Amino acid sequence: MVGAGAVGATIGVKLAAAGQDVCLVARGPHLEAIRSHGLRLADQAGPRSGTYRLAASAEPSDFGPQDLVVIALKAYSVGAMLPRLAPLLGGQTAVLPALNGLPWWYFHRSGGPYEGMRLRSLDPDGTMDAALDAARVVGCVVHLAAEVLEPGSVQHTAGRRLIVGEPDGSDSERVRGIQSALQAAGFDCEVSQQIRRDLWSKLIGNLSFNPVAALTGYRMDQICADAKVLEVIRDVLREGMEVAGRLGVSIGLTPDQRIDVARQLGAARISMLQDLEQRRRLELAAIVGGVIELAELTGVPVPATRALHALVQARARTLGIPD
Repeated sequence: MVGAGAVGATIGVKLAAAGQDVCLVARGPHLEAIRSHGLRLADQAGPRSGTYRLAASAEPSDFGPQDLVVIALKAYSVGAMLPRLAPLLGGQTAVLPALNGLPWWYFHRSGGPYEGMRLRSLDPDGTMDAALDAARVVGCVVHLAAEVLEPGSVQHTAGRRLIVGEPDGSDSERVRGIQSALQAAGFDCEVSQQIRRDLWSKLIGNLSFNPVAALTGYRMDQICADAKVLEVIRDVLREGMEVAGRLGVSIGLTPDQRIDVARQLGAARISMLQDLEQRRRLELAAIVGGVIELAELTGVPVPATRALHALVQARARTLGIPD
């Protein structure tokens, strides 16, 4: 597990509890707490509450080649980490980026007119493409809510759904192996042959709900209960769906159906709100900036998305949060 924050720790602990040999790449006070006292999981969405002793280090080079490397970092931290993953990569190692927003590999094996195109908002100088062979990548969409309560302590709040899929839609042995391991760990894991559709289904929720949460301080249930705020959410959802459609991706949901999906997270404090409150950098490039880049590419006007982006950027600046 590269990244032992809320999502990484939740997935890592549950894999370990199911019998997998798991090691964690973490840093700072969180790493020190894990080493000193173990990793404590408060599992509100399953039976795995407890304290777990797992191998942990700030250096991937402290561990040898792995069968699977899960990247559970903030999207803006991935570029610097990819070159450091080399010691973890054996001949058959798969890499599962469990990230928010658009992934840097989005157009790898995508087919169509944009095959192999690089997203400037995510990988402006091509270093991410150069650092990791994208053939190792298996797509992943995470539908769970979790939070770091304090160093060494993580709470899994809601959701157990994970979607995995090959970028070209094939049904491979490695993707089935990943599914089997995650199911044994208690996740509702499914294999998708349309992983970009599933990425967009989550992305449009992040695109709309996350900036609104950061601006308002609302939990998910509070957003879903505010009729006027939901009008803003619907506008951004419609824009995201139009961009996806221009790229050949049919999400298969109406804006209100996507809102109903979000309601399932209950009173979760979603990631961008958590980051804003902790004065951490926001994942704006992967969640919003990348969609705006794709809107420009496909000729889709996205005024509501642009307005929300500008407002959240301004809010972050007033709090001294770096871009």
